[in-house]
Amino acid sequence: MSRFILLSLLAAMTMSFVVTASLTGAEIEETVGAGNTEAAAGETPPAEEGSTFSAAELNEFKIDNLWVMLAGCLVFIMHLGFASLESGLTRQKNTINILFKNTMIISIGLLTYALIGFNVMYPGIDQDATDYEVLNLDSITNSITVGEAPEGKTHADLTAAYGGYTKYTDFFFQAMFAATCATIVSGSVAGRVKLSSFLIFATCLLLFCYPVTGMWKWGYGWLDDIKFYDFAGSTLVHSVGGWAALVMAWLLGPRLEKYNADGSANAIPGSNMPLVAVGVFLLWFGWFGFNGGSVLSADPALTSLVLVTTSMAAAAGGLAAGLVSWTQGKPDVTMALNGILAGLVGVTASADSVTIQSAVIIGAIAGILVYFSVIIVDKKIDDPVGAVSVHLVCGIWGTIAVALFGTNPEFTLSAQLTGIVAIGAYTVIFTLIVGLILKKTLGLRVSSEEEEAGLDVSEHGMKAYN
Repeated sequence: MSRFILLSLLAAMTMSFVVTASLTGAEIEETVGAGNTEAAAGETPPAEEGSTFSAAELNEFKIDNLWVMLAGCLVFIMHLGFASLESGLTRQKNTINILFKNTMIISIGLLTYALIGFNVMYPGIDQDATDYEVLNLDSITNSITVGEAPEGKTHADLTAAYGGYTKYTDFFFQAMFAATCATIVSGSVAGRVKLSSFLIFATCLLLFCYPVTGMWKWGYGWLDDIKFYDFAGSTLVHSVGGWAALVMAWLLGPRLEKYNADGSANAIPGSNMPLVAVGVFLLWFGWFGFNGGSVLSADPALTSLVLVTTSMAAAAGGLAAGLVSWTQGKPDVTMALNGILAGLVGVTASADSVTIQSAVIIGAIAGILVYFSVIIVDKKIDDPVGAVSVHLVCGIWGTIAVALFGTNPEFTLSAQLTGIVAIGAYTVIFTLIVGLILKKTLGLRVSSEEEEAGLDVSEHGMKAYN
């Protein structure tokens, strides 16, 4: 029954996408992004109305557009990183299940973001169409001219860009972010969640949660009005996924044999440490697109700064977590690897607006936080991959760090805390409602017999390693 409901949902979603997809050719035809009041320093000012861009300006547009496209490809590679990391940190008997969930998440994520998410998250700026300039790409003459918005177009049909890029590129880049949010939840519920229930939850998260909270800031919503700042998503992506992971892991309960009668926790080792390392380094590589692409242009100074702050925070996080684990006993490679991810999550909110020295401090503190958070969370919540500690705890820290280390005097602690609380409250309430509905109807958890046999056999009828 649950499989029938799931298949019906996916079929309906696909048909709706075909009929009502928001990214039709007619909607985007001959339209590319215009300049923004927040344009990076050194950007070529727009030409006078009706004039033609010079060859240099056209090349600048092409380079900016190309960089954002390549950054989207780097973010896509992160899904391979998540799949590898989660597979390695969980039991061998659940590998197929992990891989299938990650395959479905990126597929569902792209379709749902095209169907609803993109337009909900970026509804446009509340202003008249004549209040801004738009670049019109003439495919015949291959020249770009500046003029008023085409008749029937609104600001929502255009891309607010730093250096200029097409709406196709904007959608592609942002869709990769959306799918990342749901992937975070996958690892925290590994080994005991029903496949159908998880996929339904992930679909709902991508349709009705992530785009709404994202719109509050990145869609020029109320959080943007109060100067809340989150450059690439410490809160808007990672904390949203982290809050959802925490609630779903709590609703599910722990894996069998995780806790003893006296409440003490048992360590359940991962199945493949080399695969964990591969996953982490793929994620680090993809983060260059995650943060670097969020500049939204190929501006040399800002893009290179973001890549350096991202790298330094990751390195500091890995070193801090590894050394702390060593002081507590033997050096733990899983802690060091999670420390890298902690540093990356921590600096994501401020990578464009902190010094390199500050990035090192942010990353190091994130590495220390993730070590102790994993230990504390593990006493009460069974989180096989440490998703709550990496993405939620360090996401909150990174968002606060914007006010502590950011070079922009407009960043305030009150605005950052407001964003953290508001987005956290919405995500927790949303996850509780959807999770409880699924628990009371389809059920969230597989039977103890199915869990003992492993989800590869019970849910998929196959093994990852023969």
